[in-house]
Amino acid sequence: MPQPPAIILIGPTASGKTALAFELATRFPCDIVSVDSAQVFCDMNIGTAKPDAETLARFPHRLIDLITPEERYSAAQFRADALREMAAITAAGRIPLLVGGTMLYVKALRDGLADLPQADAALRGQIDAEAEARGWPALHAELARLDPDTAARLKPTDAQRIQRAVEVLRLTGRTLGSFFAEQKDSILPFRLLTLALVPADRGELHRRIEQRFDAMLAAGLVDEVAMLREKYRLDACLPSMRCVGYRQVWDMLEGNMPQAELRNRGVFATRQFAKRQLTWLKSMDDLQIVDPLIPDSTARALAAVEGHLQESALAARRAG
Repeated sequence: MPQPPAIILIGPTASGKTALAFELATRFPCDIVSVDSAQVFCDMNIGTAKPDAETLARFPHRLIDLITPEERYSAAQFRADALREMAAITAAGRIPLLVGGTMLYVKALRDGLADLPQADAALRGQIDAEAEARGWPALHAELARLDPDTAARLKPTDAQRIQRAVEVLRLTGRTLGSFFAEQKDSILPFRLLTLALVPADRGELHRRIEQRFDAMLAAGLVDEVAMLREKYRLDACLPSMRCVGYRQVWDMLEGNMPQAELRNRGVFATRQFAKRQLTWLKSMDDLQIVDPLIPDSTARALAAVEGHLQESALAARRAG
């Protein structure tokens, strides 16, 4: 059977993914699926650059506003949800357009996932209590003794990933790497085009990041985080509050950072996030790379999608 077409649009923060996605959805029969680990949280709108109600009415997004900031959402959940939404979009005679910058989600969708054990809430609570008493660097040191390969990839303060690695060890007696070594690629049932926005001028990307964070502050990011703290039972270790921007505002509201430093720390953290996204992109293959800063970037992206859809249609005719 011929595979239906699908498009993934990825790139670092502030690279212009959203504007290009709207252009693609205007020109082609595409439905947008969010690939953003922060936009899954309800009430987190400003700091995640979530489209407003008017924009969503024109360009509906799937896989946003799925859970509260108190909850967690995994790459495995994303893959299952994305495949379901992609199937529904295809069944309606339209084309899935997956847009976002969470590279782990992209990798999970394209390559599949290792068969890791399900999270254990009681064990996670125990690990969190140990971290509270001893500090995450101590748990990282424990991990370094038992799973040195995984520990070498993690910073001693990377609470979320240290917690998961220690959890897997204690649940199974096995390292994360042993599960990944057994991983078999899951065949994605779509003819895929992956468009990657990669700005050549990093200085311009940094300028855009500054403008973006300034706009978030002006739109009320601090008030948004204060509202979230009142509405939900949150702590600094939850994935929602570890999102870039939210983490820095949380620190300020806790009195761990002067208000005068918020802007600079937020911009710096966003730049570091963009750097990690670009590092992920360098490790991926089968990308159609477009520099969003060149004058004809939109035309190039449109041409790539047009060619992909024509090839998919031709393959379908041959198969039929």
